Amino acid sequence: MADDERAKAIGRRYGELAESSSDLSCGGAAGRACARPGETCLDLGSGRGGDVLRLAAAVGPSGFCWGVDVSDGMLERARRDAERLGVRNVGFLKSPLERIPLPDASVDVVVSDCAINHAADKGAVWAEIARVLRPGGRFVVSDIHALADVPEELRSDPRAVAECWAGAVRREVTLAAVRAAGLAGLEVLEESAPYERGGIRIASMTLAGTKPGGGGRKGEE
Repeated sequence: MADDERAKAIGRRYGELAESSSDLSCGGAAGRACARPGETCLDLGSGRGGDVLRLAAAVGPSGFCWGVDVSDGMLERARRDAERLGVRNVGFLKSPLERIPLPDASVDVVVSDCAINHAADKGAVWAEIARVLRPGGRFVVSDIHALADVPEELRSDPRAVAECWAGAVRREVTLAAVRAAGLAGLEVLEESAPYERGGIRIASMTLAGTKPGGGGRKGEE
């Protein structure tokens, strides 16, 4: 499946959901990140921007929160809500997660809920997370993983990928990509029992860790 087909399918699905009341989160990563006043935060796959707005309240006027998404509908909704609520310390950017449009070492906290599974190159996303984090910065990511390799015909189906299951990779593949990016102190905060979607077995996991070089979170897998 071409990356542009994947992005268009995801954009269509989430554009349709932008004005709905559906809960699009799979793990509450932002709440577990414990953002502090003055920090800069980044939400990958920020959707309607609810987590960005909550993080903005936590970091206060001396901090800032970015949201990155590929859906025009979601970004429009997020910007509209931020303006309506008078929240100034936020910004929303349209970009694939493999190319985060922020400088190196510019972010203290990265969060993401059920978004990285959509990316064609998940290793590139984790490398980007490591790039934008400051030394000692931390991440909390909730996402799904597959219990076995997803068949090619499903991984190549844009609609199935956009529905948050066909883009899943095995748990050990995710952990290997995180380590390859140079991130450390990995801690599994929560993991669901396996369940079935589209004929494959998947589970969700909330993973935390740090970029070495500062006093970040430590844990164990």
